[in-house]
Amino acid sequence: MTTFEIGLMALGGMGLMVMGGMFVPIALILCSFLGVWAIKGSPILAAKMLGLAANDAIASYFFGVVPLFVLMGFLVSESGIGRDAFDVANAMFRRIKGGLGVGTVAANAIFAAVTGISIASAAVFTKIAVPEMRRHGYSSRFAVGVVAGSSVLGMLIPPSLLLILFGLLAEQSIGDLFVAGIGPGIVLALFFGVGTVLMAIFAPKFVGENLSKDSEALSPMELLSKGVPITALIGIVLGGIYAGFFTPVEAGAIGAIGALVIGVLKRRLSWAALWRVLVDTGLVTASVCFLIIAAQMYSRMLAFSGVPLAFGEMAATAELGVLGLILLYVLVVIFLGMILDSSSIMLILVPLMLPILIPMGVDLIWFGIITVIAVEIGLLTPPFGISVYVIKSTLDDPDISLGDIFYGAAPFALMMLLCLILIILFPAIATGLL
Repeated sequence: MTTFEIGLMALGGMGLMVMGGMFVPIALILCSFLGVWAIKGSPILAAKMLGLAANDAIASYFFGVVPLFVLMGFLVSESGIGRDAFDVANAMFRRIKGGLGVGTVAANAIFAAVTGISIASAAVFTKIAVPEMRRHGYSSRFAVGVVAGSSVLGMLIPPSLLLILFGLLAEQSIGDLFVAGIGPGIVLALFFGVGTVLMAIFAPKFVGENLSKDSEALSPMELLSKGVPITALIGIVLGGIYAGFFTPVEAGAIGAIGALVIGVLKRRLSWAALWRVLVDTGLVTASVCFLIIAAQMYSRMLAFSGVPLAFGEMAATAELGVLGLILLYVLVVIFLGMILDSSSIMLILVPLMLPILIPMGVDLIWFGIITVIAVEIGLLTPPFGISVYVIKSTLDDPDISLGDIFYGAAPFALMMLLCLILIILFPAIATGLL
């Protein structure tokens, strides 16, 4: 049996385990161990390799942003800053049918400019938006779906951790990538907003049939008092990064300190609330940590098997031209996004594609935006869908299953795919501001 066949068997085995109800990280780890054992012929070597993979995943510089941005997100939530941003966004769209869903998208777009990571947005707005939408007549599936969908804006609207990773892999300007992410981020947010309104009008059973329209308007002073803190926090985090005062990891720490200071000044953070923040941060970080470790292990097993390499070679040898090659690459990325984490996909495929694309004169900034959007679609697709698992663990509601969240997020994954096709056909959406 070849290593490629072993990799395919491990891939199929993981899918069967997940469909059978096994927890995804356990399925990933088990298939990784058995796969490496079959490839290398030694259980001891497999165990050592998996141990190194776990260590590398946690020791990675990019993993350091997870607890910091999650901490900042929970501080924002507990101190009411995130709720204030949600209130401002909701007040702006309250007269629109489905306006609370549109407000959630807008608030997530604003919050994306603070966190830069999708899982932080998913964790925060699960606590803020889902209860409010359910209280106002929105269905549970739509409430969790719009949070899952709009949370992916955190990886596209700068500062974005995936754009930073791509910049390092492709040796491209991170500043240019940030600028290139603005246009697609706005377009995707508009897709989500318009799509929410259309679903509220034409699919009321999915969104909710008795939506509240009696939200109170905010006075100019209330808008100012609620909007200034989150604006200041965005200015500190983004301004510090663009000015070169600190790295994204340090920006997460500065942002957490800023959220803490604002919460204390507003007298909204008690000792009990601070303890809840620390406990919730630890729980979410541990959950995400376990997922990332499992994905790192699985990605290494796939690398040993040669499955991703075979997929890449198929894309490279097919005489399809630039457009055909990009479309095939996107299909591979979306497929891998169903089973691997975002950074693993980029680490495996981007170095493989760069030698092929550079001689063809492909704009790598444009290619980076395409890669990030395609990878982010995987955050909403089963069986992996890390954003969905973050929402499930944060929500802690037995009445809402993983299937409900995936079902609710499906329309937003489709909208992301349409936005991706639009950017592929019209590269100026990404490169027009450069």
